[in-house]
Amino acid sequence: METSLLSTILYIALFFSLYFEMLMLISFFDGLGKMKQEEESDTERHPSVTVVVPVWNEEKTIAGTLTSLLALEYPQDKLSILVVDDGSRDNTLSIVRSFEQYPQIKVYTKPNGGKHTAVNFALEHTTTDLFGCLDADSFVEKDTLLKIVKYFEDPEVMAVTPALKVKDPKTWVQKIQAVEYTMGVFLKKVFGNLNSIQVTPGPFSIFRKRVFDELGPYKKAHNTEDFEIALRMHRNHYKIVNSHKAFVLTQAPDTLGKLIKQRLRWTQGSLENLLDYKDLFFKREYGNFGLVILPFIVIFVFLSLFTSFYLFFNLFRYIWDKGEYFYYAGFPKNFHFSFEWFFINTEALFLLSVLFVCIALSIFALGRSISEEKTRPSHLLYFLLMYSLIVPLWMWRSVFNVVAKKKSSWR
Repeated sequence: METSLLSTILYIALFFSLYFEMLMLISFFDGLGKMKQEEESDTERHPSVTVVVPVWNEEKTIAGTLTSLLALEYPQDKLSILVVDDGSRDNTLSIVRSFEQYPQIKVYTKPNGGKHTAVNFALEHTTTDLFGCLDADSFVEKDTLLKIVKYFEDPEVMAVTPALKVKDPKTWVQKIQAVEYTMGVFLKKVFGNLNSIQVTPGPFSIFRKRVFDELGPYKKAHNTEDFEIALRMHRNHYKIVNSHKAFVLTQAPDTLGKLIKQRLRWTQGSLENLLDYKDLFFKREYGNFGLVILPFIVIFVFLSLFTSFYLFFNLFRYIWDKGEYFYYAGFPKNFHFSFEWFFINTEALFLLSVLFVCIALSIFALGRSISEEKTRPSHLLYFLLMYSLIVPLWMWRSVFNVVAKKKSSWR
């Protein structure tokens, strides 16, 4: 009875997963013509832009971040770069000071208060048409801003998100993230097609300045302010789109411990923000975002928890049964392995799981094409073998923290 119940729930999980994958693929191909028009279009308008770089102990990457901003192919008199040091304790401030020779760059310092306070400090010193943020561990390509700005020719567009990729993945943890981010390029564009982008990431999302004039500044928002501002914009029917060719490279966590800490903050903060904005769920006035995407986010959290429990439960049971068998029957003296097609699992559950993986690989291939990313096969192998095993490491803890009302920490 227990096994039957678990299998039934797993079938439901697979149904929702396959439904979501097919929805993404259909939406992608439905918007393919529009994507090509966006790639071919150009603009001669260059609105004024302010980019804030909030920094706290970023001595290892800040020079590269500022150098990439200075290399942007954009009129210098239209671009302002504000660096806000949020009470760094290392050599960050002295490195930043060395860039004050460039007229586009202004440096400010303030006591430590968190990223959202540093960005809000910059907002108070901004008078340009557009405003954006670039995390100090991220790097923009030369034409990224030009590719983003052209979307603002549509007066309804209030924010534009870029296409994020992992910079120089070296460790197996970073290689897993490289595949994840590649698939994310595809998903972000599809969410844009559905008018359902749920997060405006810190690395180079660009807004009309009046978004903050009308809706207010960033909030701490459970340490996920980029998720909260997107929810706030949807609540007020502000349009967010994605520029799938505006590439930004970000430095991904290089160890499992760092990745878990990052994703714990992201997941817990997202769940807490969803609770704050629960009034958006199942409301027709919020379109696909309220009726489909937000419910699916919550569904997938709990389905991933169940799936991980199901897999580990069955793995433990298999090991226990085999251990018990070998304990009483002993190990075979002449072990011989032979493969027979007859023993291939042809149960519906297995075949549906294979279909799910195949569609996921198709999404990866499309994301790889869009992002022009030369992801190595070894990266994909790491992802297939390890990703489903490490996600529960932060997913279970995130849900526990939300239920227990335990505060999240940035560091």
